[in-house]
Amino acid sequence: MLKFAKNYMESIEGVATYPMISLLIFFVFFSLLFWWVFTASKEYIKEVSELPLEDNNQKNTQ
Repeated sequence: MLKFAKNYMESIEGVATYPMISLLIFFVFFSLLFWWVFTASKEYIKEVSELPLEDNNQKNTQ
């Protein structure tokens, strides 16, 4: 099965550009994610991390 896919992919012209584009998208996405993590304000991180612990968001009115 893999041999069939390999032969099929080799017949597509310019197929080598797709892995490079995927690598570029992967690198840009995670670079931006790391940049956001390191530049995010400590107050925002603290507020978001405490959201699951707040009781006023989970009150049931039955």
